[in-house]
Amino acid sequence: MKKVGIIMGSDSDLPVVEKAINKLRDYGVPYEVHVYSAHRTPEQAGAFARTAREEGFGVIIAAAGKAAHLAGAMAAGTTLPVIGIPVKSSTLDGMDALLSTVQMPTGIPVATVAIDGAANAAILAVEMLAIEDASLAEKLQRNRDAERDNVLKKNAGVELEYNQN
Repeated sequence: MKKVGIIMGSDSDLPVVEKAINKLRDYGVPYEVHVYSAHRTPEQAGAFARTAREEGFGVIIAAAGKAAHLAGAMAAGTTLPVIGIPVKSSTLDGMDALLSTVQMPTGIPVATVAIDGAANAAILAVEMLAIEDASLAEKLQRNRDAERDNVLKKNAGVELEYNQN
């Protein structure tokens, strides 16, 4: 199974990134986590992106706040799918990170999840890997079914308490 690379621009992003790590663990997907800054460690970030495919990665998740150039820097160095997580910081409530992550030039795509949307980034990465992995596709379907059943159970409780029949 291919690995997921999780790169964050600063260790201060770890509380957000841990949600992705936990989801990948839930699905049994191997991953590596690194702190590489597009601005402070561009050589290391670039080297990771350039060698990711050969190192067995199938998807890269990149989390960054403020200038949030990391996902774009990763995407510029690889043809693997890159998922950007804009991280909310004290500046502009994460809108700066969102706009920096989603405004990529043609030819260098970055899939972008919601601000602090690390769990969805991991699920999207699993979906990408599941294109060629039937066991992951089955796990995803079981999770969707469980989520549906949970909502329907809650609906039944609300209907029972509030509907007048």
